[in-house]
Amino acid sequence: QLQLVESGGGLVQPGGSLRLSCAASGITFDYYAIGWFRQAPGKEREGVSCINRAGGITKYADSVKGRFTVSRDNAKNTVYLQMNSLQPEDTAVYYCALRGGTNWFEECDYYGMEYWGKGTLVTVSS
Repeated sequence: QLQLVESGGGLVQPGGSLRLSCAASGITFDYYAIGWFRQAPGKEREGVSCINRAGGITKYADSVKGRFTVSRDNAKNTVYLQMNSLQPEDTAVYYCALRGGTNWFEECDYYGMEYWGKGTLVTVSS
């Protein structure tokens, strides 16, 4: 049975860092490109970052470029989102999601996600 479990969220002061993890089970992990999304209170969900199956192509929203880094470890069925220089506007529930049907080296994107985790809350506040 497929499970996606995000972890690593919490309360952090502005300028701080967190590393989110998304662990998958019940699937062949490297069949899927992976996206990180977030939804802040009162706002629509937005794509934050994604990584392709091979792990060599990544994409970032303009708001997080230079501060967030996505990576994956296919041997551990886990994807990570390293978040540095966090700001209050980064406060949101963060979700990972999987998209199948892409080629190994194909670029990732934020649409067509098939499976979603339940999210982990990140709060940036002093």
